[in-house]
Amino acid sequence: MLGTDIKDYAITTLGSHTALQILKGAKDEGFKTICICEKGREGIYKNYNVADEFLFVDKFSDFFEIEDELVKRNAIMIPHGSFVSYLGWEKVMDIKVMHYGTKGILEWESDRTKEREWLKAAGLRLPQIFKSPDDIDRAVIVKFHGAKGGMGYFIANNPAEFYERIKEYPNEKGYVIQEYIVGVPMYTHFFKSPLTGELEIMSFDKRYESNADSIGRIASKDQLDVGIRTSYTITGNIPLVIRESVLADIFKMGERVVEESKKLHCEKTNSTLEKGLYGPFCLEAIIDPELRFNVFEISARIVAGTNPYVHGSPYTWLKYNEPMSTGRRIARDIKTAIESGRLEEILG
Repeated sequence: MLGTDIKDYAITTLGSHTALQILKGAKDEGFKTICICEKGREGIYKNYNVADEFLFVDKFSDFFEIEDELVKRNAIMIPHGSFVSYLGWEKVMDIKVMHYGTKGILEWESDRTKEREWLKAAGLRLPQIFKSPDDIDRAVIVKFHGAKGGMGYFIANNPAEFYERIKEYPNEKGYVIQEYIVGVPMYTHFFKSPLTGELEIMSFDKRYESNADSIGRIASKDQLDVGIRTSYTITGNIPLVIRESVLADIFKMGERVVEESKKLHCEKTNSTLEKGLYGPFCLEAIIDPELRFNVFEISARIVAGTNPYVHGSPYTWLKYNEPMSTGRRIARDIKTAIESGRLEEILG
Protein backbone atom coordinates (compact mmCIF):
# COMPACT_ATOMS: atom_id res chain seq x y z
CA MET A 1 0.00 0.00 0.00
CA LEU A 2 1.51 3.31 -1.08
CA GLY A 3 1.46 6.05 1.56
CA THR A 4 -0.42 9.32 1.25
CA ASP A 5 2.14 11.67 2.83
CA ILE A 6 4.44 13.43 0.35
CA LYS A 7 7.17 13.51 3.03
CA ASP A 8 7.61 9.79 2.42
CA TYR A 9 8.65 10.39 -1.19
CA ALA A 10 11.35 12.20 -3.13
CA ILE A 11 11.41 13.61 -6.66
CA THR A 12 14.50 12.73 -8.66
CA THR A 13 15.94 13.32 -12.11
CA LEU A 14 19.27 13.42 -13.92
CA GLY A 15 21.28 16.62 -13.45
CA SER A 16 20.85 17.87 -17.01
CA HIS A 17 18.31 19.25 -19.51
CA THR A 18 15.41 20.52 -17.32
CA ALA A 19 16.63 19.38 -13.89
CA LEU A 20 16.78 22.88 -12.39
CA GLN A 21 13.15 23.49 -13.26
CA ILE A 22 11.97 20.00 -12.24
CA LEU A 23 13.73 20.06 -8.86
CA LYS A 24 12.71 23.62 -8.03
CA GLY A 25 9.10 22.80 -8.93
CA ALA A 26 9.23 19.75 -6.65
CA LYS A 27 10.61 21.80 -3.75
CA ASP A 28 7.93 24.46 -4.31
CA GLU A 29 5.34 21.71 -3.84
CA GLY A 30 7.00 20.48 -0.63
CA PHE A 31 8.91 17.43 -1.89
CA LYS A 32 12.38 16.25 -0.97
CA THR A 33 14.59 16.27 -4.07
CA ILE A 34 17.44 14.07 -5.28
CA CYS A 35 19.72 15.07 -8.15
CA ILE A 36 21.63 12.35 -9.99
CA CYS A 37 24.88 13.92 -11.19
CA GLU A 38 27.96 12.92 -13.07
CA LYS A 39 30.89 13.34 -10.69
CA GLY A 40 32.18 16.90 -10.64
CA ARG A 41 29.10 18.39 -12.34
CA GLU A 42 26.92 19.02 -9.32
CA GLY A 43 28.01 22.63 -8.77
CA ILE A 44 25.18 24.31 -10.65
CA TYR A 45 22.54 22.40 -8.67
CA LYS A 46 24.20 23.32 -5.39
CA ASN A 47 24.46 26.93 -6.53
CA TYR A 48 20.72 27.16 -7.13
CA ASN A 49 19.86 25.10 -4.04
CA VAL A 50 17.37 22.85 -5.81
CA ALA A 51 18.60 19.47 -4.53
CA ASP A 52 18.35 18.14 -0.98
CA GLU A 53 20.57 15.19 -1.83
CA PHE A 54 22.97 14.07 -4.57
CA LEU A 55 23.72 10.63 -5.95
CA PHE A 56 26.77 10.35 -8.19
CA VAL A 57 27.68 8.27 -11.24
CA ASP A 58 30.70 8.37 -13.52
CA LYS A 59 28.35 8.78 -16.48
CA PHE A 60 24.59 8.89 -16.78
CA SER A 61 24.46 5.53 -18.54
CA ASP A 62 25.59 4.04 -15.19
CA PHE A 63 22.17 4.91 -13.75
CA PHE A 64 21.42 1.34 -12.70
CA GLU A 65 24.36 1.39 -10.28
CA ILE A 66 22.47 3.78 -8.00
CA GLU A 67 18.92 2.67 -8.75
CA ASP A 68 18.59 0.59 -5.56
CA GLU A 69 19.36 3.72 -3.52
CA LEU A 70 16.54 5.53 -5.27
CA VAL A 71 14.13 2.68 -4.56
CA LYS A 72 15.09 2.78 -0.84
CA ARG A 73 14.30 6.50 -0.76
CA ASN A 74 10.87 6.05 -2.40
CA ALA A 75 12.04 8.25 -5.25
CA ILE A 76 9.88 9.10 -8.24
CA MET A 77 11.85 9.56 -11.45
CA ILE A 78 10.95 12.40 -13.81
CA PRO A 79 12.22 11.58 -17.32
CA HIS A 80 13.59 14.28 -19.61
CA GLY A 81 15.54 14.41 -22.87
CA SER A 82 18.90 13.49 -21.37
CA PHE A 83 17.38 10.55 -19.49
CA VAL A 84 15.97 9.13 -22.71
CA SER A 85 19.11 9.91 -24.70
CA TYR A 86 21.62 8.35 -22.29
CA LEU A 87 19.62 5.26 -21.35
CA GLY A 88 17.59 4.58 -24.49
CA TRP A 89 13.93 3.62 -24.39
CA GLU A 90 14.66 -0.13 -24.03
CA LYS A 91 16.57 0.38 -20.76
CA VAL A 92 14.00 2.86 -19.48
CA MET A 93 11.49 0.01 -19.72
CA ASP A 94 13.63 -1.99 -17.26
CA ILE A 95 13.94 0.57 -14.47
CA LYS A 96 12.54 -0.45 -11.08
CA VAL A 97 12.29 2.99 -9.49
CA MET A 98 8.89 4.68 -9.69
CA HIS A 99 8.59 6.50 -13.02
CA TYR A 100 6.24 9.38 -13.87
CA GLY A 101 4.65 8.80 -17.26
CA THR A 102 4.05 5.89 -19.62
CA LYS A 103 7.43 4.27 -20.32
CA GLY A 104 6.30 2.55 -23.51
CA ILE A 105 5.46 5.87 -25.15
CA LEU A 106 9.20 6.55 -25.40
CA GLU A 107 9.55 3.72 -27.92
CA TRP A 108 7.34 5.68 -30.29
CA GLU A 109 9.05 8.99 -29.57
CA SER A 110 12.55 7.58 -30.16
CA ASP A 111 11.87 6.16 -33.64
CA ARG A 112 10.98 8.78 -36.23
CA THR A 113 9.16 6.25 -38.42
CA LYS A 114 6.91 5.08 -35.59
CA GLU A 115 6.48 8.66 -34.41
CA ARG A 116 5.17 9.64 -37.85
CA GLU A 117 2.68 6.76 -37.81
CA TRP A 118 1.34 8.08 -34.50
CA LEU A 119 1.04 11.71 -35.62
CA LYS A 120 -0.47 10.76 -38.96
CA ALA A 121 -3.07 8.56 -37.24
CA ALA A 122 -3.94 11.57 -35.07
CA GLY A 123 -4.84 13.50 -38.22
CA LEU A 124 -2.05 16.07 -38.03
CA ARG A 125 -0.56 17.83 -41.05
CA LEU A 126 2.96 16.43 -41.60
CA PRO A 127 5.86 17.32 -43.90
CA GLN A 128 6.47 14.87 -46.73
CA ILE A 129 8.96 12.06 -46.06
CA PHE A 130 11.22 10.72 -48.80
CA LYS A 131 11.78 6.95 -48.57
CA SER A 132 14.89 7.03 -50.74
CA PRO A 133 17.57 9.71 -51.19
CA ASP A 134 17.14 9.21 -54.93
CA ASP A 135 13.61 10.63 -54.67
CA ILE A 136 14.74 14.03 -53.36
CA ASP A 137 13.32 16.73 -55.64
CA ARG A 138 13.25 19.73 -53.27
CA ALA A 139 14.97 21.00 -50.15
CA VAL A 140 14.95 18.39 -47.37
CA ILE A 141 16.30 18.23 -43.84
CA VAL A 142 17.95 14.99 -42.75
CA LYS A 143 17.39 14.08 -39.10
CA PHE A 144 18.91 11.23 -37.15
CA HIS A 145 16.89 9.10 -34.72
CA GLY A 146 16.88 9.88 -31.00
CA ALA A 147 17.01 12.99 -28.82
CA LYS A 148 20.11 14.74 -30.17
CA GLY A 149 19.16 18.38 -29.78
CA GLY A 150 19.41 19.02 -33.51
CA MET A 151 23.04 17.92 -33.68
CA GLY A 152 24.08 16.60 -37.07
CA TYR A 153 20.93 17.63 -38.96
CA PHE A 154 21.68 18.85 -42.47
CA ILE A 155 19.98 20.25 -45.56
CA ALA A 156 20.17 18.63 -48.98
CA ASN A 157 18.61 19.83 -52.23
CA ASN A 158 19.16 16.78 -54.42
CA PRO A 159 20.39 13.15 -54.21
CA ALA A 160 24.02 14.04 -54.98
CA GLU A 161 24.14 16.55 -52.12
CA PHE A 162 22.62 14.01 -49.75
CA TYR A 163 25.15 11.30 -50.58
CA GLU A 164 28.02 13.74 -50.15
CA ARG A 165 26.84 15.02 -46.75
CA ILE A 166 25.88 11.63 -45.29
CA LYS A 167 29.53 10.53 -45.57
CA GLU A 168 30.23 12.81 -42.60
CA TYR A 169 28.13 10.58 -40.33
CA PRO A 170 29.38 7.00 -40.80
CA ASN A 171 28.12 5.85 -37.39
CA GLU A 172 24.53 7.05 -37.84
CA LYS A 173 22.37 4.18 -39.08
CA GLY A 174 18.87 5.57 -38.66
CA TYR A 175 17.63 8.80 -40.19
CA VAL A 176 14.61 10.38 -41.84
CA ILE A 177 14.60 12.56 -44.96
CA GLN A 178 11.96 15.22 -44.35
CA GLU A 179 10.63 17.96 -46.59
CA TYR A 180 12.06 21.31 -45.50
CA ILE A 181 9.17 23.72 -44.94
CA VAL A 182 9.85 27.43 -44.81
CA GLY A 183 8.04 29.06 -41.91
CA VAL A 184 8.27 29.81 -38.21
CA PRO A 185 9.32 26.95 -35.92
CA MET A 186 6.85 26.77 -33.04
CA TYR A 187 7.07 24.39 -30.10
CA THR A 188 3.90 23.89 -28.05
CA HIS A 189 4.28 22.67 -24.47
CA PHE A 190 1.29 20.67 -23.24
CA PHE A 191 0.40 19.01 -19.98
CA LYS A 192 -2.15 16.21 -19.69
CA SER A 193 -3.25 15.26 -16.18
CA PRO A 194 -4.30 11.61 -15.84
CA LEU A 195 -6.10 12.58 -12.63
CA THR A 196 -8.39 15.30 -13.99
CA GLY A 197 -8.31 14.29 -17.66
CA GLU A 198 -7.65 17.93 -18.56
CA LEU A 199 -5.26 19.03 -21.29
CA GLU A 200 -3.39 22.28 -20.65
CA ILE A 201 -1.25 24.49 -22.88
CA MET A 202 1.65 25.53 -20.67
CA SER A 203 3.79 27.67 -22.99
CA PHE A 204 5.49 28.06 -26.39
CA ASP A 205 9.07 28.50 -27.49
CA LYS A 206 11.32 28.84 -30.50
CA ARG A 207 14.73 27.15 -30.53
CA TYR A 208 17.86 29.18 -31.18
CA GLU A 209 19.94 26.95 -33.44
CA SER A 210 23.60 27.42 -34.21
CA ASN A 211 24.46 28.49 -36.73
CA ALA A 212 21.14 28.42 -38.57
CA ASP A 213 19.78 31.42 -36.65
CA SER A 214 22.91 33.55 -36.91
CA ILE A 215 24.04 32.80 -40.44
CA GLY A 216 21.82 35.59 -41.80
CA ARG A 217 24.27 38.11 -40.32
CA ILE A 218 26.86 36.96 -42.85
CA ALA A 219 26.60 38.02 -46.49
CA SER A 220 25.86 35.13 -48.86
CA LYS A 221 29.12 35.75 -50.75
CA ASP A 222 31.09 35.44 -47.52
CA GLN A 223 29.23 32.27 -46.61
CA LEU A 224 30.24 30.73 -49.92
CA ASP A 225 33.82 31.98 -49.69
CA VAL A 226 34.47 30.36 -46.31
CA GLY A 227 32.34 27.27 -46.92
CA ILE A 228 29.97 27.68 -43.96
CA ARG A 229 27.65 24.74 -43.48
CA THR A 230 24.41 25.29 -41.60
CA SER A 231 24.15 23.66 -38.18
CA TYR A 232 20.90 23.03 -36.30
CA THR A 233 22.36 22.23 -32.89
CA ILE A 234 20.10 23.84 -30.27
CA THR A 235 21.90 26.41 -28.12
CA GLY A 236 18.96 27.98 -26.31
CA ASN A 237 15.25 28.68 -26.22
CA ILE A 238 13.28 31.86 -26.92
CA PRO A 239 9.85 32.36 -25.26
CA LEU A 240 6.89 33.09 -27.53
CA VAL A 241 3.24 34.12 -27.27
CA ILE A 242 1.18 32.81 -30.16
CA ARG A 243 -1.78 34.42 -31.93
CA GLU A 244 -4.83 33.88 -29.74
CA SER A 245 -7.00 32.91 -32.70
CA VAL A 246 -5.10 29.65 -33.27
CA LEU A 247 -5.15 28.41 -29.66
CA ALA A 248 -8.36 26.40 -30.19
CA ASP A 249 -6.79 24.50 -33.11
CA ILE A 250 -3.70 23.75 -31.02
CA PHE A 251 -5.82 22.31 -28.22
CA LYS A 252 -7.54 20.03 -30.73
CA MET A 253 -4.21 18.78 -32.09
CA GLY A 254 -3.03 17.93 -28.60
CA GLU A 255 -6.26 16.13 -27.75
CA ARG A 256 -6.08 13.98 -30.90
CA VAL A 257 -2.48 13.03 -30.18
CA VAL A 258 -3.37 11.96 -26.64
CA GLU A 259 -6.38 9.90 -27.77
CA GLU A 260 -4.36 8.15 -30.48
CA SER A 261 -1.58 7.36 -28.01
CA LYS A 262 -3.88 5.02 -26.09
CA LYS A 263 -3.96 2.75 -29.15
CA LEU A 264 -0.18 2.48 -29.50
CA HIS A 265 1.63 -0.80 -28.88
CA CYS A 266 4.85 -1.42 -26.97
CA GLU A 267 7.02 -4.15 -28.47
CA LYS A 268 8.92 -4.86 -25.25
CA THR A 269 5.81 -5.58 -23.16
CA ASN A 270 3.67 -6.73 -26.09
CA SER A 271 0.81 -4.63 -24.81
CA THR A 272 -1.31 -1.64 -25.76
CA LEU A 273 -0.48 1.60 -23.96
CA GLU A 274 -3.91 1.95 -22.37
CA LYS A 275 -2.89 4.92 -20.20
CA GLY A 276 -1.55 6.63 -23.28
CA LEU A 277 0.39 9.87 -23.19
CA TYR A 278 0.13 11.97 -20.04
CA GLY A 279 2.18 14.52 -18.17
CA PRO A 280 4.22 17.01 -20.20
CA PHE A 281 4.74 16.69 -23.95
CA CYS A 282 5.58 18.93 -26.88
CA LEU A 283 4.38 19.17 -30.46
CA GLU A 284 7.08 20.61 -32.69
CA ALA A 285 5.86 22.34 -35.82
CA ILE A 286 6.52 24.82 -38.59
CA ILE A 287 3.79 27.43 -39.08
CA ASP A 288 3.57 28.34 -42.75
CA PRO A 289 2.22 31.65 -44.18
CA GLU A 290 -1.31 30.18 -44.26
CA LEU A 291 -1.06 29.63 -40.47
CA ARG A 292 -1.07 25.86 -40.96
CA PHE A 293 0.76 23.77 -38.40
CA ASN A 294 3.12 21.31 -40.07
CA VAL A 295 3.99 19.01 -37.17
CA PHE A 296 7.32 17.28 -37.65
CA GLU A 297 7.99 15.79 -34.22
CA ILE A 298 6.65 15.02 -30.78
CA SER A 299 8.57 14.90 -27.52
CA ALA A 300 6.67 12.69 -25.10
CA ARG A 301 8.14 14.24 -21.93
CA ILE A 302 9.25 17.63 -20.63
CA VAL A 303 11.28 19.66 -23.14
CA ALA A 304 14.02 22.24 -22.60
CA GLY A 305 11.82 24.85 -24.26
CA THR A 306 9.92 25.09 -20.96
CA ASN A 307 13.04 26.39 -19.18
CA PRO A 308 12.34 30.10 -19.88
CA TYR A 309 9.19 29.70 -17.78
CA VAL A 310 10.54 28.75 -14.34
CA HIS A 311 8.21 31.43 -12.92
CA GLY A 312 5.37 30.49 -15.27
CA SER A 313 4.15 31.66 -18.68
CA PRO A 314 1.30 34.00 -19.68
CA TYR A 315 -0.85 30.88 -20.15
CA THR A 316 -0.13 29.37 -16.73
CA TRP A 317 -0.74 32.75 -15.09
CA LEU A 318 -4.14 32.86 -16.77
CA LYS A 319 -5.02 29.45 -15.37
CA TYR A 320 -3.32 29.35 -11.98
CA ASN A 321 -2.67 32.98 -11.02
CA GLU A 322 0.54 31.84 -9.32
CA PRO A 323 4.00 30.77 -10.53
CA MET A 324 3.56 27.44 -12.35
CA SER A 325 6.38 26.00 -14.43
CA THR A 326 5.97 22.68 -16.20
CA GLY A 327 8.30 21.21 -13.58
CA ARG A 328 6.04 22.41 -10.78
CA ARG A 329 2.93 21.19 -12.63
CA ILE A 330 4.44 17.69 -12.71
CA ALA A 331 5.13 17.87 -8.97
CA ARG A 332 1.61 19.09 -8.25
CA ASP A 333 0.13 16.19 -10.21
CA ILE A 334 2.26 13.76 -8.22
CA LYS A 335 1.37 15.48 -4.95
CA THR A 336 -2.36 15.30 -5.74
CA ALA A 337 -2.02 11.62 -6.67
CA ILE A 338 -0.19 10.76 -3.45
CA GLU A 339 -2.55 12.64 -1.16
CA SER A 340 -5.64 11.15 -2.82
CA GLY A 341 -4.29 7.60 -2.83
CA ARG A 342 -4.04 7.49 -6.63
CA LEU A 343 -0.27 7.36 -7.10
CA GLU A 344 -0.37 4.16 -9.14
CA GLU A 345 -2.47 5.97 -11.77
CA ILE A 346 0.40 8.28 -12.68
CA LEU A 347 3.22 5.72 -12.62
CA GLY A 348 4.15 4.01 -15.87
